[in-house]
Amino acid sequence: MTSRLLLLCPGQGGQHAAMYDLARSDPHGAALLAQLAPYLPGLSDPGAMYSNRSAQPAIVASTLAMWEALRHDCPPPALVAGYSVGELAAYGVAGAFTPERTVALAAQRAALMDACVAPGEPQAMLAISGRRTATLRPLLAPHGFHIAIETGEDSCIAGGPAANAATISIPGARIAPLPVAVASHTPYLQAAVEPFAKLLTQEDFGTLQAPVLGGIDAMPIREKHGAIRHLSRQLAETILWTECMDACAERGITFALELGPGSALSKMLSARHPGIECRSVADFRSIDGIRNWLARV
Repeated sequence: MTSRLLLLCPGQGGQHAAMYDLARSDPHGAALLAQLAPYLPGLSDPGAMYSNRSAQPAIVASTLAMWEALRHDCPPPALVAGYSVGELAAYGVAGAFTPERTVALAAQRAALMDACVAPGEPQAMLAISGRRTATLRPLLAPHGFHIAIETGEDSCIAGGPAANAATISIPGARIAPLPVAVASHTPYLQAAVEPFAKLLTQEDFGTLQAPVLGGIDAMPIREKHGAIRHLSRQLAETILWTECMDACAERGITFALELGPGSALSKMLSARHPGIECRSVADFRSIDGIRNWLARV
């Protein structure tokens, strides 16, 4: 069987103060991080680390720096997929945008999303598991919550008004709050869709080195018009991550590497499709360890 590599680009949740360290241990990764420094916030404040405006550009930069450290010795990817803001990073990895523009777009994306939160009406996101996702919509709707990301048949992320989060009680379900203050991928973000599409339209768009999987429909994207449509619409529409994982298997992916901080995506894919060998850069102590693994699979 021919090996086919999938690169996974994470969203918010796994960021931490040391998330640049591994990429910085490589000269290529260190050079890119130095180049991106003017676009990046400091990560020493734990509160800032989880704010949209700090977290999104930081996570994208971490992902791009790790790819810069590895791409010279890595087999070319057959597919790139990103989760939430990771979908923007995926286009940077695939070559659509320069690293500087990708990180700048992440900051602009975060600002547009934050502008959708009305003063005095904070939003929230919840991780829900233990109940079939298909049964949850009518149970969440009375509380003003929508399914934001489908992560499995019995697990999802939901978003809605923070004031109503504590009122949600679903028999048999486990519900946990997430450190995200914007109801991403729900209709509450609709006002950000058109402005972000306009920003993307103004960007130069390079030739993609691999197709990027669209989060809202699990379809491979190869050109600018499709990228603009998907990257803007996903702000206010449900991410079908379960279908994205299935699409990776259907396209013959044999191994996957998660580039950014954390290992949630590689663990989800491994659990759903055990035949795909999945690792995260977070599993390794050195860049050489990642290179050695890539050379073996």
